[in-house]
Amino acid sequence: MSATPHHHADRMTPTTVEYWEAFYQERERVWSGRPNFLLVREIEDLAPGTALDLGCAEGADAIWLAERGWRVTAVDVSETALARARANAARQELSGEIDWQRHDLDRTFPAGQFDLVTAQYLHSPAAGDGERTRILRRASEAVAPGGLLLIVGHAQWPSWVLEPPAHVHFPTTAEVRADLALDPAEWQVEAEEVVEREHAGPEGQPGTRKDNILRIRRSRQVCK
Repeated sequence: MSATPHHHADRMTPTTVEYWEAFYQERERVWSGRPNFLLVREIEDLAPGTALDLGCAEGADAIWLAERGWRVTAVDVSETALARARANAARQELSGEIDWQRHDLDRTFPAGQFDLVTAQYLHSPAAGDGERTRILRRASEAVAPGGLLLIVGHAQWPSWVLEPPAHVHFPTTAEVRADLALDPAEWQVEAEEVVEREHAGPEGQPGTRKDNILRIRRSRQVCK
């Protein structure tokens, strides 16, 4: 996402790189190390091929895909997160199975096309909706003919967040589809739904959260 600072009055908000580096450097480990539940649900029955994992964080999704035979390119903006991901892959003896790349995705993007392009919770407080839209459009271009684009995002704040920030917008699947502006002759929506499941808060408080799933298949005959 954009590496250009945003100016607001007399202060400067962090760039995407600065924000996520600070985010990961606050703790030695941020995430559970388990792959995202909805990625597993949507992908586990597919035959492996090439995969692009956008916003790979500490590598759990990429490692899970590689364990199942996918040839994975995994991307994040944070070098701290990527270093942890590489170390996690090495512990699983998968160092040679994953190509880890650092990209600020609104500026640079991995080369090539892939059988699977996955964007799991590609939300960033340091970037606007326009930047996310540009990245997801580029993600769709990276899907090979016959391949799959899987976008999973939060539908709303978890139920235990009692005073959510009013300025945060979580796009609906309809909004994401509209922003992507995909040719219906070339793309077929295979799944579009909101999934609600139990999700405990950081202090162990019980609650639920809702996530959006958009799974879109590209035709094997790509229109020119």
